[in-house]
Amino acid sequence: MADKPIKPDPVYYGDYLQLDKLLDAQQPVSPKYGPEAHDETLFIVVHQAYELWFKQMLHELRSVHGLFKAEYLPDEHLMTVVHRLHRVVVIQELLNQQIKVIETMTPQDFLEFRDYLVPASGFQSIQFKELEISLGLHRNQRIAFDQASFYNRIQDEDRAYLEKLEQEPDLFQCVDEWLSRMPFLEMPEFTFWEHYQEAIEAELSHDEAIVAGNELLTAEEREAELAAIAGTRANFHALFDAEAYAAIQAEGRVRLSQRAMQAALFIYMYREEPVFNLPWQVLNSLVDIDEQLTIWRFRHVMMVQRMLGSKIGTGGSSGHDYLRKTTERNRVFADFMNLATYLLPKRVLPPLPEPVKQALRRGGS
Repeated sequence: MADKPIKPDPVYYGDYLQLDKLLDAQQPVSPKYGPEAHDETLFIVVHQAYELWFKQMLHELRSVHGLFKAEYLPDEHLMTVVHRLHRVVVIQELLNQQIKVIETMTPQDFLEFRDYLVPASGFQSIQFKELEISLGLHRNQRIAFDQASFYNRIQDEDRAYLEKLEQEPDLFQCVDEWLSRMPFLEMPEFTFWEHYQEAIEAELSHDEAIVAGNELLTAEEREAELAAIAGTRANFHALFDAEAYAAIQAEGRVRLSQRAMQAALFIYMYREEPVFNLPWQVLNSLVDIDEQLTIWRFRHVMMVQRMLGSKIGTGGSSGHDYLRKTTERNRVFADFMNLATYLLPKRVLPPLPEPVKQALRRGGS
């Protein structure tokens, strides 16, 4: 006899969402010192909404981490990865739009309660710090002020939690290892990289000829443009020279391992091949996440300058100046965005041989 279907208990909307707790969690501090500052509730609601969305983003990223940690990542799991990373990007877009809500508060409205918040600060958002660490932004990669202050404004329990997290593989490391396992990097019958280097040299020589023959350039301008082409040639050379690549890694110009960089470049150039489309979507989603984080930092910079001018932040930073410096420095997946430097026109790419396609389908991700 079949089991009777389980009849779920009735659920009430407010109970399910625990709205009593949620809607009672906005407690302005200004009434302790005088009349309540009207816009303090807005300030609290916006930041609580941020934290709720941070929680969802972490939920998605933890699941993606779990999939990447496996020795084998089949295509059906790649689809899940792309879907969840895309969800993170959509949430980020929402958070960037949310800044417009808090910007409806004027600087004088903010001054009504700002001093009551010291020393509380966005520095103390443990979830945001966890997001950055989980993606691959660690303490030693931050600007000097960030490195010095990253842990000294939070409680011991939170510090211990984040320090432990810094010792675990982050998403950047997992993706690097995944790319390095790509099977097409070792196929002696496919001489793509030899063809690639020849095509690159032909492109650069063509560019040099254009610059040399441009009569509109001054001698100084021509010298500068030729020097830039020489620098590009050196970057291309480093892709295939372990020692040269290690040198640009040491300088902080790239983070990806050499093998992962080659794999990512190959995926970008052949992204229209069915076997590479999902891997390309993964990499492109990571670029989107990095871009949205950079936009968020920039919007935050503009908002802080609008609210505080040149005042220091409530957490002791230099406010606008500090945030401006983090906008470009605190990026994780810039290497994927910079792959455009190494791309070739489609017309010069050799078609993938059928044995290579078959090998890739057997090898998986």
